[in-house]
Amino acid sequence: MKAIVCEKYGSPDVLQVKELRKPVPGDDEVLVKIIATTANAADARIRGAVFPSIFKFPVKLAMGFKGPRKKVLGLELSGAVEAIGKNVTQYQVGDEVFASTGAGFGAYAEFICLSEKAVMLRKPANMTFEEAAAVPHCALAALHYLQKGNLDTGQKVMIYGASGGIGTYAVQIAKVFGAKVTGVCSTANIELVKSLGAEEVIDYKKDELSKAGANYDVIFDTIGKAPITQCVNLLEEGGMYLSAVHLELSRILEGIKLSIKSNKKVIGGVAPYSRENLNFLKGLIEEGNLNTVIDKTYSLEQMREAHAYVDTGHKKGHVVIRIENESE
Repeated sequence: MKAIVCEKYGSPDVLQVKELRKPVPGDDEVLVKIIATTANAADARIRGAVFPSIFKFPVKLAMGFKGPRKKVLGLELSGAVEAIGKNVTQYQVGDEVFASTGAGFGAYAEFICLSEKAVMLRKPANMTFEEAAAVPHCALAALHYLQKGNLDTGQKVMIYGASGGIGTYAVQIAKVFGAKVTGVCSTANIELVKSLGAEEVIDYKKDELSKAGANYDVIFDTIGKAPITQCVNLLEEGGMYLSAVHLELSRILEGIKLSIKSNKKVIGGVAPYSRENLNFLKGLIEEGNLNTVIDKTYSLEQMREAHAYVDTGHKKGHVVIRIENESE
């Protein structure tokens, strides 16, 4: 089978198309023919070894010093069940699925074996494979952090980075929870963020957050670039600043200090993924309340170009990889 292999950390040029042996499912596994995956910021950070300086050694200890131990990256996918192990009861050959691969990665390939207990479900019928492939990473992250914010009807929420992979889902999920949403994005993406349900949009290139003129119950920084002190100052008493990305030690320390000095909480950390939350998202999709924004679509052989585009930091929503499988 074809796969994209990352044998060392570096620029998108380290990604190579190689032929690997097609995996065989174990007794409790399903073999999935992958139809679509994504090139997202998390994959790009792993490829480029963009880790917080304080955590660089332990992260590389876990993941590999010169390059990823898991040579085939890819955190999420959609596809069809090609074969099942003898103990599998939840899936049948031909089932269309979407899944998170978690720490095992492996979605940058034509096939993958996953446990039937993996964070995987049958694909929503009203989503294409390309749309569904983007859900299991960014939408799960958005849901996790907004759950941490304990959103309630009528609360005011600011989504910083509202046009990105996590942000486009976060705006929609916050609306489902009944929040009044303010999105923060660049000039070019204002209409997109409004179309997702944001009542107000702040152009970070033109408007200062400190002059936003509103106090928020929750501010969700989806890209790790919002000015923390300004954001915390915009929170109501007891409000929460949520950060999906922590890449700089200075920002981590600033968040800790602000949490200690006030009754406002700064919350970060790694978002755990669960089938329960994926099922919740599937319900939103089937009800028509959650859609995927796709910016660009590439082939598996164009993975370098896809990662280079992600590295610009200007993608809207998601960059999808359509895998033209030889057996199709």
